[in-house]
Amino acid sequence: MAVRHRLIKVSPQTVWAVLSDGSRYADWVVGTSSSEPVWGQWPQVGAAIGYEVRFGPLRLTNETVVRHCEEGSELELEAHAGVLGTARIAIELRPWGEHCLVIVDEHPLQGAGGRFHNAGAEALIQLRHRAMLARLARVCEEQDRSERSERFRQRSVAAR
Repeated sequence: MAVRHRLIKVSPQTVWAVLSDGSRYADWVVGTSSSEPVWGQWPQVGAAIGYEVRFGPLRLTNETVVRHCEEGSELELEAHAGVLGTARIAIELRPWGEHCLVIVDEHPLQGAGGRFHNAGAEALIQLRHRAMLARLARVCEEQDRSERSERFRQRSVAAR
């Protein structure tokens, strides 16, 4: 079971805003090139987004389904990866002062990924999580800067 964490220097609300926007999935999930809603209202339980993974000219489409959601703090997903099977990905947000500690816990559920899971696969998942959490931090920090700029602009306009 691959567990990794990262302190993201924005509020948990900002991180949740990114996680709860299904159209931004490809912005922070490593390996995806695009994402779009398939059904339901993301991130409600049962909602799904489709995503595309590209390997040169090869394109694979898969989907991720919300299995559990605690608004603002927990999101558990089941990612379908074709012949590799499915994986459970749990994302937990914890307030850490004014920042957010993000904890990701992933393990295979079904298919080849579960049957052939070993220390090598675990190491690859850890590397993927490191990159994914770095991307999530970048996306959240950019959103936070944008929101702060907008609030400043609105206050400046109101003060005139």
